[in-house]
Amino acid sequence: MFRLLIINPGSTSTKVSIFEDETSVAEINLFHDSSELLKFNHVNEQLDFRYQVILNMLKEQGLKPEEFDAFVGRGGSACTQLGGVTKIDERLYNDTVIAVGGSEHPAKLGVMLAWKFAVQYNKPAFTLNPTNVDEYCDYARLTGIKGLYRVPHSHVLNQKAVAAYHAAQAGKTYEDMNLIVAHIDGGITVGAHQHGRMIDGNMGADGEGAFTPTRIGSVPVLQLLDYIEEHSIEEVRLLCCRAGGFVDLFGTSNSDTIHELFEKGDKKATLVWNTMKYQICKMIGEMAAVLCGKVDGILLTGGLLRFDDVREMIEEHCGFIAPITVYPGEMEQEAMAVPVLAVLNGKAEARTYSGKNVWNGFGDIDL
Repeated sequence: MFRLLIINPGSTSTKVSIFEDETSVAEINLFHDSSELLKFNHVNEQLDFRYQVILNMLKEQGLKPEEFDAFVGRGGSACTQLGGVTKIDERLYNDTVIAVGGSEHPAKLGVMLAWKFAVQYNKPAFTLNPTNVDEYCDYARLTGIKGLYRVPHSHVLNQKAVAAYHAAQAGKTYEDMNLIVAHIDGGITVGAHQHGRMIDGNMGADGEGAFTPTRIGSVPVLQLLDYIEEHSIEEVRLLCCRAGGFVDLFGTSNSDTIHELFEKGDKKATLVWNTMKYQICKMIGEMAAVLCGKVDGILLTGGLLRFDDVREMIEEHCGFIAPITVYPGEMEQEAMAVPVLAVLNGKAEARTYSGKNVWNGFGDIDL
């Protein structure tokens, strides 16, 4: 029997699961309010805080870190990668720390935490389908600024897990279908999945798409430049991924608090909550256009699907595109555990991080 510790840091929580082979024997979602996390000037500074939170949780469960056979962490922020299992080594850890991929999403802490445990207890560490898995089509990359490209930064892990599960439920494979998957939680990303590849999606932690409990979403560039002149680039960077959205508008990232105000008819909460949902609908419409309207299904997943009105508004605005299926919560923990178990059992091989981006330009086209 293999025992795995699955570590999944998000923008507002650290989800930890304990697997014994393919059975999840414990899953604990450790919520962190934005006021607590904003004490840290940089996401890297949260490492020791979240590490200690996990240690405390293990102690409460009567477990010791040395009793685990491997540590598995959600990832991101390094060079773009192919999908699948990758072994965490010093090069991947270092590139994640300095964010060579440009994104400072808290998901990067999954690699950093798994590596910290691995080094401390002399066990292997792995990551799977990090936020920067690159399967984009070329049309999704180019911008109107030479040398400036869009890159994948989204909830790849959960989006692909939900898409594969949905396809299996339909008696098909992920590669058989065209799907739009919307991950709706502390961060919100919507992806276009075409026959097993995520060919486009919004850069969730970079200021694209709907605003969220912690992020600003898309903002008009000229207005943002005016804002920067009165504030600072550092402040705007923080707003993009940790201090925007509900945090800036209400002072908290706690969606339950905002939704309770919404249900009571609070005018501000109603406007903000409904605008977020409206913007999600716009994103789904964009991805439908990417797939030329040939959409087999729209899949909704993530923690905010616990609120029925989120689904209801999306059905009202997007139900004409394709059938809508809801998968509340997310499937990331099992999606990380099962493939790593295949590696540990010798049924599959883990990739070695290359330290190079998957995509390296448009060939002989000078852009």
